Amino acid sequence: MPESKRSSAEADPSVWVAVLAGGIGSRFWPASTPERPKQLLPLASERPLIVDTVERARALVPDSQIRVLAGAHLVEPFRSVLGDFPDSSYWVEPRARGTAPVLAWAAWKLARLDPDAVMVSLHADHLIRPLEAFQQTVTTAVEVARRDELLLSIGVRPNRIETGYGHVEPGARLAPAGTAEAFRVQAFHEKPDHDTAKRYVDEGYLWNTGIFIWKASVLLEEIERHAPELARCLPLIEQGDEAFFDSVPVSVIDREVMERSGRVGIVEAGFSWDDVGSWEALARTRTGDASGNVVLGPGRTVEGAGNIIYAEHGSVVLLGADDLIVVQTGQTTMIIPRSRAADLKTLLADLRASETP
Repeated sequence: MPESKRSSAEADPSVWVAVLAGGIGSRFWPASTPERPKQLLPLASERPLIVDTVERARALVPDSQIRVLAGAHLVEPFRSVLGDFPDSSYWVEPRARGTAPVLAWAAWKLARLDPDAVMVSLHADHLIRPLEAFQQTVTTAVEVARRDELLLSIGVRPNRIETGYGHVEPGARLAPAGTAEAFRVQAFHEKPDHDTAKRYVDEGYLWNTGIFIWKASVLLEEIERHAPELARCLPLIEQGDEAFFDSVPVSVIDREVMERSGRVGIVEAGFSWDDVGSWEALARTRTGDASGNVVLGPGRTVEGAGNIIYAEHGSVVLLGADDLIVVQTGQTTMIIPRSRAADLKTLLADLRASETP
């Protein structure tokens, strides 16, 4: 990785980056599987998503202040694509329990490494450009998190009507810091229908990126106040990580803490962002041809428009077809209308049910 992309020696010693890298990415089936999840696929650029994300983290802090949070089965595949990334930067979660437990676990461990730790939580499946604007936004958020002792989310100004993202209603503007606008959060809103999403855009709501910045100690305080089932499991970490993950209930940080706490703010992003959440995202994140066809791998479309092709082995050729997603992985070929991209979880559930004896 070019040295110019790495954080300088002047990096803040109390800023730590936690990379959430343990998801399965079922909406990218059949290319994404539990053994090779989407973090290892080149979906946002020519490199695997995890490589792009670690480069982003390295623009903020040195490797010694990065922790990749994932299951043990992913550590070796990550090593194969991350090269010289140190083994000490992998924190292995014994089993998946959702974002609330894993972030609480990371905050607990970081607070013991550094009582002043400010934690930046990144997902391993985002597209963010340009890098310099991302650095500036996060630097501002770190300042606000320290100054106001708030749990902060990064919010993006919508550029379209989007029913697949959570939205955040900004409240009172916070005192200036850095180059980005910051607000108290009035309310979080789950994924809306089309008409509601349009109203949210008209009223100035932001997309919730799921990128969080907070002092580790403040997150632990708010977990103690608002998430008692999670809080009572945290002391088990002293007995070992497995004891904690064996006991903690599955939960997500948004519902468990962010929507309940009164100490929540949002910093408006100065960068463009996309949650690379389904095959449909490739139409936004990758360059298509003159007819809007996006092709990754050996594929071609003749007299067709708006298709997404992902081919790993062999070649995919479409004739006179429009608005399809075609994924060819060697073992499986999937063809669906683009309009059904969000339904892959349902398809997978049906396939697994039919395979059950």
